[in-house]
Amino acid sequence: MAGTDEDAVATGDDDALYVLTAVLLTPAKFPSVLGDDYPEACATLGLAPLAEGYGLVLGQDGQGARWTVVIDDVSLVAVAIASWDCGMEHELSPDERTVVAALPGWPLEVAVSTPGVPAPHDPSAELTDRPPLSPPDTTTWGPAQRRLGADEIALQWAVWREQIDDGEFAPSEGAEDAPGDAQDSRSQDEKEGEDEKAVNRAGIRRVLAEARSYVDAPPPLGRVRSSFATGDARTLRADGPGWSLVARTDDIAFILLDEEPGEVLPVGRGPELPGLLEALDKMAVRPS
Repeated sequence: MAGTDEDAVATGDDDALYVLTAVLLTPAKFPSVLGDDYPEACATLGLAPLAEGYGLVLGQDGQGARWTVVIDDVSLVAVAIASWDCGMEHELSPDERTVVAALPGWPLEVAVSTPGVPAPHDPSAELTDRPPLSPPDTTTWGPAQRRLGADEIALQWAVWREQIDDGEFAPSEGAEDAPGDAQDSRSQDEKEGEDEKAVNRAGIRRVLAEARSYVDAPPPLGRVRSSFATGDARTLRADGPGWSLVARTDDIAFILLDEEPGEVLPVGRGPELPGLLEALDKMAVRPS
């Protein structure tokens, strides 16, 4: 199995694809490690950002080589994923006519392998004219790790939310430091802590301003996504250069920044956040 066109995807026993997993690549749902938005995720795989999206089928050939088969039958992959999520068996066998490309390697981590064939490895360079795909490096903090962190918060919202005391968002009395000796008497640790808070506040203001600009000038498709939450609420995911935002339309928001490794910055509702979240939800892409 090789190449990037339908004719190159053979179906003989030697070239059969043993499917291990599959994911959607659509404007409303795509592996966020691949990019801040849908066009960027597609570009990572060398694909055109078609409005209908794609299904990515990850597997091994008879020699154990890793392959990612891209198909345009999104519903076929969606049904398979839904069945697997429910613990049901479902055979995913794409028709050759739906194949858009057969790409060497895997763009995501896959924890399983096919029994009875050699261990997963990249195809021989003789079989393909492009470098094999490989998962983004998430061992160190960067855009991929930041987006994965935002995904985790969205999935485990209740766990993260219960760690936040709403009182932390209330304006504190005497927030302005008195001039003179009182300020000079602060310890070095206190000064460093206040400097860090000031940096965090600046980062939060920048992200909220950029997110607000999306309402007036829509960003690339998929940069703002809305999905189901509890009750009438929606879960919002927004990304931008160096930042990710996760929020519930009826609650608070969390922000992650490239320049703040591992930090999760909560944002209280206040007077402005509810309106911003409502506006973002109206222009966000949603799963069909």
